[in-house]
Amino acid sequence: MTAADIDRTQSAQRAIDAVWRIESARLIAGLARIVRDVGLAEELAQDALVVALERWPESGVPENPGAWLMATAKHRAIDALRRRQMRERKHEELGKEIATQQLATPDLDAQLDDDVGDDLLRLIFTACHPVLSAEARVALTLRLLGGLTTEEIARAFLVPEPTVAQRIVRAKRTLAEKRVPFEVPRGAELAPRLSSVLEVLYLVFNEGYSATAGDDWMRPALCEDALRLGRILAELAPQEPEVHGLVALLEIQASRSRARIGPAGEPILLLAQNRARWDRVLIRRGLLALERAEKLGGARGPYALQAAIVACHARARTPEETDWVRIASLYATLAEVAPSPVVELNRAVAVAMAYGPAAGLEIVDELTAEPTLASYHLLPSVRADLLAKLGRSEEARAELERAASLTRNARERDLLLERAAACARQPAVAEDRIGVPERG
Repeated sequence: MTAADIDRTQSAQRAIDAVWRIESARLIAGLARIVRDVGLAEELAQDALVVALERWPESGVPENPGAWLMATAKHRAIDALRRRQMRERKHEELGKEIATQQLATPDLDAQLDDDVGDDLLRLIFTACHPVLSAEARVALTLRLLGGLTTEEIARAFLVPEPTVAQRIVRAKRTLAEKRVPFEVPRGAELAPRLSSVLEVLYLVFNEGYSATAGDDWMRPALCEDALRLGRILAELAPQEPEVHGLVALLEIQASRSRARIGPAGEPILLLAQNRARWDRVLIRRGLLALERAEKLGGARGPYALQAAIVACHARARTPEETDWVRIASLYATLAEVAPSPVVELNRAVAVAMAYGPAAGLEIVDELTAEPTLASYHLLPSVRADLLAKLGRSEEARAELERAASLTRNARERDLLLERAAACARQPAVAEDRIGVPERG
């Protein structure tokens, strides 16, 4: 193989990788509508990709590579349907269906049979079906909609590649065995199913925003994937206020990304961040999405409420300008709408900032007996912050060391131990070194 051949092959490979990331979700979604099987749809899309890998280095990248992949995959889908016809002995009936599908040009607007439907939206709802575990939904969504390989998903979540592969295989098998329809739910089914979709995007973003394990404080690629999928969902489901609430939350949280990491990769907590580094474009987008959610009547949705909370930070040019009284009130409302110990812990922080550390510590102390927070490192971390502000430095140091022993993130552990050491060395300034914990 000559140097020119190698260059041509490598160029085609780069183009194929880029096209796959952009087009794979729509490709799989379109095929799933035809074959009514997400697993088979992905196989057909992968087959088309293999053909591209064989042909494009010689023929060159087509002018419309996405359409080329779709046409190639559709031919294979039609062959698969014909084989299915023969097995089911319904040649004539299904032959008409295949001919119709083969000749039809996809017209998304004409194909809508409800307020929020097209192929891509159907794929989102299918991949995030509540019949699957949360881990399976996340893996399948990143695979089918994010275009990530199994290896990339495993690396992002720091789990073995075979584990991710098994989750994806089992998820597709479960969808087939349960006969989960490839459709957008309607009526009473829509709300719980939409909640499942939003939960997946929220989990993906949070894992990227504050990694639960590993050596890195953030994994920006996961944040970007979640935000991109959230924006797509908002376009496909424009009348759903909580979709815009989630997008608002993710946009505003993502705006802080550059300010959350120091030169050596160390975490920088919220009150210590250089707000000039916050992305004002993302903040504006987030505030507009929040306004849209509120206009649709979603002001009390859990994601819209969280977006309203982070909006308070985004609007404050300095930490001192933060409206902590409003944040505490919003957390109280969130605790009514979506009660959880974690929400209460965050409310304690806001109450402490608004009304003093003693008021916050009272709430935190009530949470120490909560079983679900027994191994949650932010509970002793927050308690340490409040103890330090009350001058109880030794107790604060012990809580920080306990928090460090509970976290699985190396960067976060280093920060907690540094704060513990600061309590021991300089109790009087320990308060300045302990910031408000920041989680998505």
